[in-house]
Amino acid sequence: MTETKDVHNDPVRTALSWRVRALLVVFIGAAVAVVWFTNQFLTERYTVSTKNRAEVRQTLYAGNLQSELQRNSIVPLLLSRDPVLIGALNSADFSQTSLRLISVKDEIGAASIMMLDASGRTVAATDRGRIGSAHRQAPYFIEALRSNETVFNAVQNDSGAMQFSYSRRIEAGGELIGVIVVEVDLRKYEQSWSTISDAVIVTDSEGTIILSTEPRWRGLTEEEALKLRSAPSAIERAIRATADWAALPTEAFYRGSALMRLENRIPFRGWRMITFTTYSSVRERVNGVLALEIMFFAILLAGAFYLSSRRALARSIFFQKETAELRQLNEALQREIAERERVEKNLEVAEQTLAQSSKLAALGEMSASVSHELNQPLAAMKTYLAGAKLLLQRRRPEEALTSFQRVDDLLERMGAITRQLKSFARKGGTAVEPLDARACISSALSMMEPQLKNRKVRITRSLPDEPVMILADRLRLEQVLINLMRNALDATKETEDPSIDILLTVGQIATITVRDNGPGIEDLESLFEPFYTTKAPGDGVGLGLAISSGIVKDLGGRLYARNGRVGGAVFEVRLPLIDADVKAAE
Repeated sequence: MTETKDVHNDPVRTALSWRVRALLVVFIGAAVAVVWFTNQFLTERYTVSTKNRAEVRQTLYAGNLQSELQRNSIVPLLLSRDPVLIGALNSADFSQTSLRLISVKDEIGAASIMMLDASGRTVAATDRGRIGSAHRQAPYFIEALRSNETVFNAVQNDSGAMQFSYSRRIEAGGELIGVIVVEVDLRKYEQSWSTISDAVIVTDSEGTIILSTEPRWRGLTEEEALKLRSAPSAIERAIRATADWAALPTEAFYRGSALMRLENRIPFRGWRMITFTTYSSVRERVNGVLALEIMFFAILLAGAFYLSSRRALARSIFFQKETAELRQLNEALQREIAERERVEKNLEVAEQTLAQSSKLAALGEMSASVSHELNQPLAAMKTYLAGAKLLLQRRRPEEALTSFQRVDDLLERMGAITRQLKSFARKGGTAVEPLDARACISSALSMMEPQLKNRKVRITRSLPDEPVMILADRLRLEQVLINLMRNALDATKETEDPSIDILLTVGQIATITVRDNGPGIEDLESLFEPFYTTKAPGDGVGLGLAISSGIVKDLGGRLYARNGRVGGAVFEVRLPLIDADVKAAE
């Protein structure tokens, strides 16, 4: 029982397993699709946001730089017309000049201010250590002498830092008396730019880097600067931040694969500002959202696996209980089967016993009629013997022989009656033999003759002229026919003109039909069940038809019952015919 259940459950379990796998694949596919779409969408969105912020910062940086340059460009013009400075140059009294320059520096926020005489010597300065130094060859001194306007110069000093300065000549009476030099403090912007993740450079009209968050890049072009692999400051941090998620060579980061390059023009002497912005902030924000999504899907998957494991555990416990119940049921069924087999064996023995009892009961019913049949020949024999005695005494032996022949015929008739009773009383065997169905019917009618004579019953017998050969047990088949005839005889007790028809027809099979004109059969479904009877208590036990059906099945045929078209019951015994080969062998 358990093995059968498992076999039937295998397709169901296989279908469930494939369904779970399909759902898992769909779930993983959906999770990957959502993560991919989220990555694409947020990356694009945050990239645009990062770019916009970088552009705003770059515009702000350029504006601050331009504002600083414009504010300092006016100072040389104002100082070149300052009467205090002009008077000091004319009188060569510079005791108060440096204080004047320091106060101006504090007001405008310049890096430093120097005043040179006509020979290029520093006569006043905000940095007193520079007083007396010579600047005759300095570009800002030479350019100031050549121009009547304020000139701007960017010079790289010995330390590599760039000096930005405005210079203008000071005249008195149309003659050169000195030069004022205002140094612009642009390095403070480099320091503020270095505190952010962007790398910032400013190039002049020739493309040379004049301001940069990376000190080593000053004085180089952008291409030369980007060839340097070991950028030590903000650009290095950008590379390291992006190298964690983009496994590309270092050069690729400078080419825009991992860095965003933005360029903006500064409206001052052809200057340009270039910023390199890392995508690290974009990736951090996107990865944060992706991590939450992946965690969410992982929790869902873990929950599904947990529920599945719980369900599998519950199913396993259920199957264990069911297996135990099935084992108990198997044991109970095995006991029931053994009991049923024992009962069937007992039933088979009981059927044989009941069949014999039925035959003996019929034999008892026939005993009165048989005794009457025997009494008649005995009385006739007594008469014939008395007559033969008188004939012998009168010396007429020929006539006495005739009387003796009649006595012999009567003895033969009595022997036939006793032989029928003896064969009917014996138990039927299981050996089969070729038989003529007509002979079985005639023998059954002969055994029923005493009972039929006691009743006024019209018997109609229709048999074919040719032998109908079947393979059967003669005694058991006669028992079936006698039982059907007795049932027909009992069914016509209340009929005014009782009749019983016995027909033998031959087709593919042999069919023996016993038909009566009684009231018919009320319950055809229960007719062949054991102990079912319509007779009064004491007239029968309801086993005759059940036993007869079993005998016909053992002979390879079937016993059918139905109601006739005009009333009465019809019983048909259908038996297979003997094959031609069997006939020839016999």
